[in-house]
Amino acid sequence: MTGVSLRLLAPGMPRRLVLATLAGAAADLAGIALIAAASWMITRAAEQPPLAALSVAIVAVRAFATTRGLFRYGERLSGHDVALRAQAGTRERLYQALIPAGPLPLRGADLLSRMVDDTDAVQDLLVRCLLPALAALLAGTAAVVLAAFVLPVAALLLAAGLLAAGVALPAVTAAAARRRSARIAPARAELAARVADLVHGAADLAAYGARDRALAAGMEADARLVRLERSRSRVDAAALGLGVLVQGLTVVAVVLAARSADLDGVATAVLALTSLVSFEPVLPLGAAGERFAGVLAALRRLREIGGTPAAVTEPGAPLTLPDRPLAVEIEDLVVRHGDREPALNGVSLSVAPGDRVAIVGPSGAGKSTLLAALMRTVDIESGNIFINGVDIRRYASDDVRTRITGLTQDPYVFQASLRDNLRLAGPDASDEDLARAVRQACLDGWTDRTGWDTTLGEDGRTVSGGQLQRLALARALLYDPQVLVLDEPAEAVDEETADALLADLLDATRGRTTLLVTHRLRGLEQVDEIIVLEDGRVVQRGPHHALVSVPGYYRDLWESEALTRR
Repeated sequence: MTGVSLRLLAPGMPRRLVLATLAGAAADLAGIALIAAASWMITRAAEQPPLAALSVAIVAVRAFATTRGLFRYGERLSGHDVALRAQAGTRERLYQALIPAGPLPLRGADLLSRMVDDTDAVQDLLVRCLLPALAALLAGTAAVVLAAFVLPVAALLLAAGLLAAGVALPAVTAAAARRRSARIAPARAELAARVADLVHGAADLAAYGARDRALAAGMEADARLVRLERSRSRVDAAALGLGVLVQGLTVVAVVLAARSADLDGVATAVLALTSLVSFEPVLPLGAAGERFAGVLAALRRLREIGGTPAAVTEPGAPLTLPDRPLAVEIEDLVVRHGDREPALNGVSLSVAPGDRVAIVGPSGAGKSTLLAALMRTVDIESGNIFINGVDIRRYASDDVRTRITGLTQDPYVFQASLRDNLRLAGPDASDEDLARAVRQACLDGWTDRTGWDTTLGEDGRTVSGGQLQRLALARALLYDPQVLVLDEPAEAVDEETADALLADLLDATRGRTTLLVTHRLRGLEQVDEIIVLEDGRVVQRGPHHALVSVPGYYRDLWESEALTRR
């Protein structure tokens, strides 16, 4: 267990862990010494000796009672400091593992459960398992040594009892809880997912008549988790009861051994009460064994995320991207998702500084995959992408995404004010910069009505799809990357707003290197080149006037749009 815990600690934290362990052991030792001194003083006082004979014991009792509280406070303070630091470090490493990771086969609620509940297990590992075990080891050893000075046989009996309660019992509870603990975390994640579906999808469930079915599934998930938790509570109670039984039997055995050795009443009382109190730091270890099994299951779930392969291969010695305008050249690009057919198959295009290129095509044609390859969120199977003549794979993916980024699918909105959500893209942006970005994204009417400090709900659920899309667009314009990527900026808005949005967007991107993915063709006569993708291949390319003059997907879509506008 120690090895598992120490791997969670950052440099400098083991020293704090040692301090917490010593403070906890000192508190337990002070408690044992307090009972030993108090029992000696009480039994000796019954013999009515001179008061001077009790003065040292009186002072010792007061000192041990005071220092026990001080040491316990120090143990709680330093122990939780180490645990919280380790928990924060684990959560940070989890975030760092998620950044380069490819798609995870997890639901959002399951991932949230791992990031919250499973990382909390790190705190339990240190505070409820490791620190109590180390402190109990030191305190139990001291109690056995003290008993050995009085009666060696009693020391052997006490050591056997402490080993049974502090080693054998936790091992049994950990073994009994291992299989159940491996099921508790997934059950908790399943319940979280069901609750999230009920809360966030209430309107859709009601509309499709699926509310009762979803509620029944949520109740079933809750009942499953309750059964597992009750089973764990029974194991905890049984562990505590068995520990108390071992404690009582050990004390009885020690007293019988003392009587057989004809010890006087004072020594017998000291041995009995010292043996009794020495189990105080040991008894919680039975439940700690059960908790340790749950911690290991949680850590395995965290390692599953940490072991997720990176979405792209990073270079060993990355180059530095130039600050000058970027020219992008794509040659015979092939990208494949898993074992499926290539999402892109032999795509080539050029984007010079200041060019605006539109990418159109049916859903599933590979438009978003092309942007993902350009932003280095998916790996290239074959072909090349060059930035200013240098292979994009020679740059760090984070550096590429700081220069080539913008509006992607599923933009995220935090539960914060509109102003704060915008400042994610420009922490140092002035109010004039924010207002210009909002105006270019056709969002100024909304901000005029609600104000800059209106709070947006979790994941943007208090705003419409169109407002969410325009907010994400405003962020992209505010960030102003060297190559602006826009994936369906007019999605989820009405036709009139979409036309106005695209018109303002094309005006705002004039002279700015832009890649625009869209299903709407109106206004594309302003871009420099249009790429038509079908089944991952370029089937048409050229300016708007050339594409509408020849048969093909583009002209068909243009004529279809014209009919819907009449």
